[in-house]
Amino acid sequence: MNLIQAIIEGIIEGVTEFLPVSSTGHMIIASSAMHIEKDAFTKMFEIAIQLGAILSVVVLYWRKFFDFSRWQFYVKLIIAVIPALVLGKLFSDKIDMLLESPLTVGITLLAGGIILLFIDKVFSHNNIGSDDKISYPKAFIIGIWQCLAMIPGVSRSAASIIGGMQQKLTRKLAAEFSFYLAVPTMAAATGYKMLKTWKENPEVVTNTQNLKLLAVGNVVAFVVAMLAIKFFISYLQKHGFKLFGWYRIIVGIIVLVLIYSGNL
Repeated sequence: MNLIQAIIEGIIEGVTEFLPVSSTGHMIIASSAMHIEKDAFTKMFEIAIQLGAILSVVVLYWRKFFDFSRWQFYVKLIIAVIPALVLGKLFSDKIDMLLESPLTVGITLLAGGIILLFIDKVFSHNNIGSDDKISYPKAFIIGIWQCLAMIPGVSRSAASIIGGMQQKLTRKLAAEFSFYLAVPTMAAATGYKMLKTWKENPEVVTNTQNLKLLAVGNVVAFVVAMLAIKFFISYLQKHGFKLFGWYRIIVGIIVLVLIYSGNL
């Protein structure tokens, strides 16, 4: 991976991490197109630059994250992240294998897009608009939904938002809780992936050039994600998910065509 590729991946991560379009899926497509998808550093990089994206959530919602008087908020996040921690540990190797599969991404982008076309109508009467009203069982169920994103192309954001709406959260609150939940989820995923890579290929983690590229990717992802979050919340409240559904369908079809024509 070179500097330009690191910047491209950082932009993709920042734009797509909190939109229901799958950041991992887009980075897999990009790395495959740049022929770096099998590189050990690329696999770590695509997970580790999520740290920059989650820091943007902490900055934008700093009042929420640093209001220590509302301890229930932290408990709900811990409960919601448990399913991902358990399943991520159990199926780590299989998830790594799927991270090399553009075909999986194409199929899940297409299927997820079709679902998003109808999601606003299915959950049109939700009335939970404050995270104080999210119970512990609801938080746990949203966490289970989030685990669907272990399949590349599903989208962690989409899975957890749909899970929130299924639990009667409004679109805005479902999206915001998805952002909050991203912080412990992706922090754990980043730490685990870097530790695993360090044990298996320590030179990948300790290489000075790799660390520089990782820093660049995180900074780019942080800045771009700040802008993407602001856009998404504003757009979602006014227009819903249909645009993202059509986007996923179009990209999914393009990916499948490129694969079967031998160009990806």
